[in-house]
Amino acid sequence: MSVEAIDDGTYELDAREIDGEPFGDIMAALEGLDDDETLVLINSFEPKPLYNVLEQRGFTHETTQRADDEWHVSITHV
Repeated sequence: MSVEAIDDGTYELDAREIDGEPFGDIMAALEGLDDDETLVLINSFEPKPLYNVLEQRGFTHETTQRADDEWHVSITHV
């Protein structure tokens, strides 16, 4: 898993680069996220099943589609 800092308080995780199921890597990245930080998840599809999990764990999200196969999900604490 490679979480990269893209600016102060914002980190990026490109799930397209993860070999296999990315759920564990995503949850690990969120566990290390401070209350005032943001994780930007990049995925090849809209990760709709993830949204309920985020809500249950105290996160909110904003999703934008950048290309047919590129979705960015900005995740922050509620």
